[in-house]
Amino acid sequence: MNDEGPRTSDDGLVCPEVGGWTEEKHRLVSLYATLFSSGMKEKWDNRVYVELYAGAGYSRVRGSSKLIAGSPILALTVKDPFDKYIFCEEDPKKLHALQVRVERTAPTAKVVYVPGDCNRVMADILAQIPAGSNTDTVLSLCFADPFDIGLKFETIRSLAARYVDFVILLALGMDANRNYEQYLKEDAVKIDESLGSTNWRERWSTAQWDAIKFTRFLADEFSKSMATLGYIPPPFYSMKEVRSYEKNLLLYRLALFSRNERAYKFWDQVLKYSTDQTGFPWD
Repeated sequence: MNDEGPRTSDDGLVCPEVGGWTEEKHRLVSLYATLFSSGMKEKWDNRVYVELYAGAGYSRVRGSSKLIAGSPILALTVKDPFDKYIFCEEDPKKLHALQVRVERTAPTAKVVYVPGDCNRVMADILAQIPAGSNTDTVLSLCFADPFDIGLKFETIRSLAARYVDFVILLALGMDANRNYEQYLKEDAVKIDESLGSTNWRERWSTAQWDAIKFTRFLADEFSKSMATLGYIPPPFYSMKEVRSYEKNLLLYRLALFSRNERAYKFWDQVLKYSTDQTGFPWD
């Protein structure tokens, strides 16, 4: 992969507008996907890349004419490509655009498209991940990039039945904190479903006495939920904070969850080199 990334051009297909910070998010995920795919190439027979909110493949930076490649396109162009790619997308127009752009970028890649809301079509996604065996091992990397906290923990639980590492966008600022009063109501279930817990409000009542911020509390709660699935809770500092350029407001944290300590060493490298704009540190 060259330092500037895949070439993009206006092809007339749908191209959602995104904030400028999206480039940083894609860079972080691409850096990790590169380390993951190359590092695991000789250790696993099959490496599978899964995206639950794949998008259209290209985006346009809001307020400019700049086009950027999305995370699926970047994943297809890592140094050592994955053996299989699974892209889930709910919007039919975005999914069509993604298919066209993927074919243009990596025509020989083994790619499967799953239409629909990932929370509802998880059985279809799982059906596309090879079951694996002692003689044909399978390791997957799943990137979940939801627009809000709508990714249900049961969806993650289903995927976690396999050997899967997760990079998850936790929309703690742009959704959970912004809609704090609404989500705190007893009949609001969005955070319940996101954490896989119905009694988090009790713990939040206690946490407030320690002056813990709501966003930090939710990040800790999510890590505890992942720990019930056997994932090593990452240190809070490693949940990469991303803020808006305009008002410097917290938007989300990008977090890695793995059952293997080595994955966190990879992630530490990603955090270390994420501000290096000259290219990948291992090239």
